[in-house]
Amino acid sequence: MFENLQEKLESALKRFRGQHKITDENVGEALKEIRNALLEADVNLQVVNKFVENVKAKAIGKEVKGNVLPEQLIVKIVNDELVELMGSKMQDITFASKPPTVIMVAGLQGSGKTTFCGKLAKNLRKRGRHPILVAADVHRPAAILQLEQLAEQVKIPLYKEEGKDARSVAKNALEYAKKFGRDVVIVDTAGRTTIDEVMMEEVSDIAKILEPTETFFVVDAMIGQDAVTTAKAFNEALSLTGIVLTKLDGDTRGGAAISVLDVVGKPIKFISSGEKLDSLEPFHPDRIASRILGMGDILSLVEKAELQFDEKEAQKIEEKIKKNKFTFDDFLDQISMIKKMGSLKDLLGMLPGMDKQLKNINLDDNAFNKVEAIIHSMTKSERENPRVINGSRRLRIANGSGTKVQDVNNLLKQFEQMQKMMKGMVHGKKNRFLSNLTGFGR
Repeated sequence: MFENLQEKLESALKRFRGQHKITDENVGEALKEIRNALLEADVNLQVVNKFVENVKAKAIGKEVKGNVLPEQLIVKIVNDELVELMGSKMQDITFASKPPTVIMVAGLQGSGKTTFCGKLAKNLRKRGRHPILVAADVHRPAAILQLEQLAEQVKIPLYKEEGKDARSVAKNALEYAKKFGRDVVIVDTAGRTTIDEVMMEEVSDIAKILEPTETFFVVDAMIGQDAVTTAKAFNEALSLTGIVLTKLDGDTRGGAAISVLDVVGKPIKFISSGEKLDSLEPFHPDRIASRILGMGDILSLVEKAELQFDEKEAQKIEEKIKKNKFTFDDFLDQISMIKKMGSLKDLLGMLPGMDKQLKNINLDDNAFNKVEAIIHSMTKSERENPRVINGSRRLRIANGSGTKVQDVNNLLKQFEQMQKMMKGMVHGKKNRFLSNLTGFGR
């Protein structure tokens, strides 16, 4: 998401390496590069100028104490300013003191608005809420069908009415939610290809009827600075309470994430990447700043793991490893857990310093498919005890999985090595993360 910006900021901050103090000269040279980097990332011009002036004011004359190097100090100043610019801290959904909480979702067509509604419903259900989805985009039958499909996937009830005006649908849905005890009402409103008066009038009327607790504007981060301009127009009509940035896995330069709070005056509450219904994250300014500066995001990685983590299951796995009974079936379960956490490159990119190492490496999210095909071609007894797999069995497994005997041999060898490594880790310091997974099947 921020690869180009990260690279250019790193280049600018390198100017302080070997320096003994911060001066007007080295700060001026670095800030010129930082300014250009932010503008290339499509950050709003006024935001860039404000950012550069603030960094300069905090850096010049700053005393470097103890063992702290000028490079470390300037990185901290830039990091703190980025965090401040993007909102200082994560802002969660505000829930109504008296249910139901009404969340109105607006946005342009193609922004990922309807998909976000499904993702949000799933997210809230995991948090113990009882949401209902409302199909108030009555102008596009495809939007209602999409929301129906999403509701079915996440197992959340959907309220819809055929041939009714969006205002009536919204009003009736609210009464329905109260009657049947749904504590969160997520309303998907109509999207258009451009901002127009009819669209604004309709969403404005719906807002007056529902008096929503939250009004989110969903925007495609890939459209860059235009995303911020569009958000500003919607805010004037709707009094937004938060922004949702989608498609952050695309070729986005990151300017919208950095600019939107300062320009629109509303915080980013969620970010989303990909089509998977689990790919929704609360927006943490400090963690995003850390990613931009190439320092990783360990906390988000841990949280993703915890969502898939089952304490009892982990204890079972640990006991199996201790007794050297960790099987290919167990390994399949671990692969499934990792795949649910998201893109492999994104996950590894959350580790400090990994962004740079992964830049020219093509990590295919289907990297585990070959491994899974080989394991599924084994019999139950072979998965439990790989030592019985002789030459003829290896040929059968290769043919059944559409791979080569060499691939089967490599997997068996790597699995044996992993068993030994995991057993050593369990008897030493506990570590439930599988290591070297990206090497399997290669």
